Amino acid sequence: MCCTGKCARLVGLILLPSAFICMIANLLLFFPDGKSLENDQISLQVWLMGGLIGGGLFMLCPSCSAIRAGGKGCCGTGCCGNRCRMLNSVFSSAFGVVGAIYCTSVASAGLAIGPKCLVNGEWIYPFEETSASNTSYLTNQTLWTVCEKPNNAVMWHVVLFSMLLAMGLLQLVLCGIQVVNGCLGCICGDCRDSKDEDGGL
Repeated sequence: MCCTGKCARLVGLILLPSAFICMIANLLLFFPDGKSLENDQISLQVWLMGGLIGGGLFMLCPSCSAIRAGGKGCCGTGCCGNRCRMLNSVFSSAFGVVGAIYCTSVASAGLAIGPKCLVNGEWIYPFEETSASNTSYLTNQTLWTVCEKPNNAVMWHVVLFSMLLAMGLLQLVLCGIQVVNGCLGCICGDCRDSKDEDGGL
């Protein structure tokens, strides 16, 4: 049988680095090609900060809660302590689901609309109209040359928003797993022996 405590700890240990990846990716989006831009030259989807808020800050609470659910915590040890920590992780993971949905939604919109870049002297979204047609800039890289500045703006945008989308989906699955796992832990308790609480996962 899979131990709910070990499962919770594993989920938390994966969620924590994914949160930092989301925050770093979102911060890098503010500096396309490593260049600093004016506020009005940065796309709306970057300012929505889906990775920094949804996939990052929102995910710190469920990740730490899941890790604590897999070990000793403030609620003590034993049957009651395990159930208390598992119940806490259920609510935290539900909060994490909201953050993950926000992250994936913003990332999806960012990929659909495309970057904001300089075209014929104006800062616009050159690929916004193509998203409604059969031709997508994601599959037709010859369209990327439309952006004059910043250099490699489209590549920077696509790679980082793709990372946010992937991390957001991963976090959504993991938080969903922990909600179910935490409910099972509340009802059934942790299958681990007390001697296993201090070691391993």
